Amino acid sequence: MKNYKYIGLFLLSLGIVSCDVDNTLPEIQAEAVAEVALNTNGLDFSSYVAIGASFTAGYTDGAMFKAAQENSFPNILAQKFGTDFSQPLMNDNIGGLVFNGTAVQPTRFYFDGAGPARLPAAPTTQLGVPASGAPFNNFGAPGAKSFHLGVPGYGQLNPYFGRMASSPTATVMGDALAQSPTFFTLSEIGGNDVLGYALSGGSGVDQTGNFDPSTYGTSDITDPNVFASVFSGMVTALTANGAKGVVANVPYITDLANFTTVPYNPVPLDAGTAAAVNSAYAAYNGGLQQAYAALNQVAPGLFTEEELNRRLINFSAGQNPVVIIDEDLTDLGAINPAFAALPKFRQTTANDLLILAGASFIGTLADPSNPASVRGVAVALGDEWVLTPEEQTAIKTATDAYNTTIAAVASANPNVALVDFKGVLAEASTGIMFDNYTLTTSLVTGGLVSLDGVHLTARGYALMANKILAAIDAEFGTNFTQATDGLAKAGDYPTNYSPTLR
Repeated sequence: MKNYKYIGLFLLSLGIVSCDVDNTLPEIQAEAVAEVALNTNGLDFSSYVAIGASFTAGYTDGAMFKAAQENSFPNILAQKFGTDFSQPLMNDNIGGLVFNGTAVQPTRFYFDGAGPARLPAAPTTQLGVPASGAPFNNFGAPGAKSFHLGVPGYGQLNPYFGRMASSPTATVMGDALAQSPTFFTLSEIGGNDVLGYALSGGSGVDQTGNFDPSTYGTSDITDPNVFASVFSGMVTALTANGAKGVVANVPYITDLANFTTVPYNPVPLDAGTAAAVNSAYAAYNGGLQQAYAALNQVAPGLFTEEELNRRLINFSAGQNPVVIIDEDLTDLGAINPAFAALPKFRQTTANDLLILAGASFIGTLADPSNPASVRGVAVALGDEWVLTPEEQTAIKTATDAYNTTIAAVASANPNVALVDFKGVLAEASTGIMFDNYTLTTSLVTGGLVSLDGVHLTARGYALMANKILAAIDAEFGTNFTQATDGLAKAGDYPTNYSPTLR
């Protein structure tokens, strides 16, 4: 600090002594940046509606809350469109819903320095109390599957749509169409049609071939023909009066952090513990080998040597895969009741995806009084905690079918632009540039995916808005991508919300 003072005094004395010298530095002129006016090329954004599910709503960090809604991609788009946009805002930034004094939806996640943790606060948004601000423009209903958007009275089933529904018998599409939209976004339709299955570890049913969605469970995969009928009907209805809009395809949701964060081999063991565990599984391994030898004599090919090797349990010093129940393994008891006691156990491989929620208990004791009851080691994980390759294939097959429909509908309708969110998420798996930031799908640090491992951060939603604006430019001849302030800026949107934000 003293050095700076003396330098200042020296410069001052120099200026006094050399008063006949002009020490003024020439001003460096900043390079002028030409203003580029926005050209909407005749598009009418005066009545913009957004139809979709949680991404459309701005769902972030495992909850709905006010700041996240204000940073939703539809609200960002409306700002760029220069149009009014009403959303069914929550009461606060705590998240969650409360009914009769009891929280019925949880608060948002925040980063506690180690990982995602629920905000220790009480929700204040009352379940069943309509949101203020109707009529609304944002019809994002978290949890909605494609066919839900046309179900009368869906607000009785979905508390978030219930806050904005115009009547007890309203449908999402009916309320959206009642706003006489001149422009629309139809986004992430199809995402929840496979997401529930994925989050349940494939515990639901692949309903391909079942055309009656009223018989589906909450974790089931929607039949592609049901999806095609619903999606094409929605686009037809939205464009019937000349409205234009953007539809988005469905990413491979298994690329999201919820399915890529927990490694397949999360259990550390020392050599002694590994040997003890192997000893405990010796009888099981022996039984499998006996079953193979016996069954291969009477039913060759039903229980192969390859499957035998997959089912043998072996632990070693270092990081170890976990033991899981795999429902796709051969039911040995169905071949010979003598082997009915052999469970469908195997250890995970790099081809399996462990669900993020499992990170909280893998390696802990199922029975606190029994030090041998380690989950994932002595106690096998249930099918609901892992997506096996077969289950991943079911998700991919359905997603590909949905995207074929979305692309065909967009291509056949000149009023519709298609945005490739599937490609965006695939690129983000290794890193996608957004201004001066590289966003990835890594949990906490990646900047794209929020703390719940599925939904986006505010910065991620801003990127989503920019991709939509680019699609509008490409299809309708606008110039959002070149216009001054035509796009959202990454630095204006956070990747994490402070726990003090209430």
